[in-house]
Amino acid sequence: MKRLVILGGGESGVGTAILGKQKGFEVFVSDKGAIAEKYKKVLVHHKIDFEEKQHTESKIFNADVVMKSPGIPDKVQLIQELKLKDIKVISEIEFAAQYTEATIIGITGSNGKTTTTMLTHYILKSAGFNVGVGGNIGDSFAQQVAEQNYDQYVLELSSFQLDGIEKFRPHIAIITNITPDHLDRYEYKFENYIASKFRITQNQTRDDFLIYDADDEAIQNWLKDHKVEAKLVPFSIEKEVEYGAFLKEDKIITRLNSEEYIMSISQLSLQGKHNTKNAMASMLASKLLKVRNQTLAESLEDFEGAEHRLEKVSKVNGVQYINDSKATNVNATFYALECMDTPTVWIVGGVDKGNDYTDLMPLVREKVKAIVCLGLDNQKIMDTFQNVVDVIVETAGAEEAVKVAHKIAKKGDTVLLSPGCASFDLFENYEDRGNKFKEAVRNI
Repeated sequence: MKRLVILGGGESGVGTAILGKQKGFEVFVSDKGAIAEKYKKVLVHHKIDFEEKQHTESKIFNADVVMKSPGIPDKVQLIQELKLKDIKVISEIEFAAQYTEATIIGITGSNGKTTTTMLTHYILKSAGFNVGVGGNIGDSFAQQVAEQNYDQYVLELSSFQLDGIEKFRPHIAIITNITPDHLDRYEYKFENYIASKFRITQNQTRDDFLIYDADDEAIQNWLKDHKVEAKLVPFSIEKEVEYGAFLKEDKIITRLNSEEYIMSISQLSLQGKHNTKNAMASMLASKLLKVRNQTLAESLEDFEGAEHRLEKVSKVNGVQYINDSKATNVNATFYALECMDTPTVWIVGGVDKGNDYTDLMPLVREKVKAIVCLGLDNQKIMDTFQNVVDVIVETAGAEEAVKVAHKIAKKGDTVLLSPGCASFDLFENYEDRGNKFKEAVRNI
């Protein structure tokens, strides 16, 4: 019996454990931290052996294959030692994909991947497809492979998940964009991060498709220097393309083979340039899977966006409060500020992943009347914007940040939580940060 060791007892780890056991592996789950009660119950129910708050090397180094949680960096000593012993270390995505015949739509990118994943899933479901959604969002992909029988999967894939693939091959791959992010995990080299994203297409064949943003410099440069087997399907809001999707006079035009489909951007439920691109990527994937035009139009008009992504919380005394906690990098915050059309009190800060805020300077000058810092170390933000914005206040929690913003904002203004940073200094994750912000707004 082959031994599968799983490092990390969270969503992906527990899902992989269930699938591994079903496929006849001897399974052991090891987590350096505490395993949440809900996951422990699942492991006990499935009679899966586990440990928490430690890694017992004798129980790990006898593995035939190791699945590591995407949160564990490759450079930690345990992973390095496993590789030295020639023990295969893979991601949940790699492990689970070998046990399903479903058509996979894999979506990666620095920003927009959650919205694009949810939108694509929504369109396919509306079209009557038997489709699951997973990867970086929702339920574990591995657990769904074990317990469901979907014909298609729409998977949101982070660079960390893609780092752990060998044979994984999506039929349709989407790269929404690539901007500097998570550079602390890639030796602070942007090219390493770009290469990681492009792993999504490494096993594709000429029968597969790569949908990508043709306006993105990093993507275009990589494609110039590397050969891709998959059929290239670009989308652009800046130029016309012969095959793919482009914008012309506020209309999205998709061209695939001899068919052309036109939709006005005013019909899209999600507005803003970045959402037009997300819609284009989703439209192309759906058209490649033969979704009818009427279903496509109706879905794009009905879709409600992802929680914590430019989510309108409420209006208080004429001030609009917006939760964009999912903006964990500068580029995501750029999109958010670009969408603002009223004077903005901007709540920003958290764990800096090597951020360069200078790209935001023109937008901050034009739109931001005050900055409220929400993080343990706000020095870089203050140094960057002290000569641009008159009011900069430091706070140490969502409740305090909202109270300060409420005092500063006047009727007709917007208070925008768009941190541009990871959340781990003060919160469990970006959802926790967004929920605490929303709670604080409701308590004003």
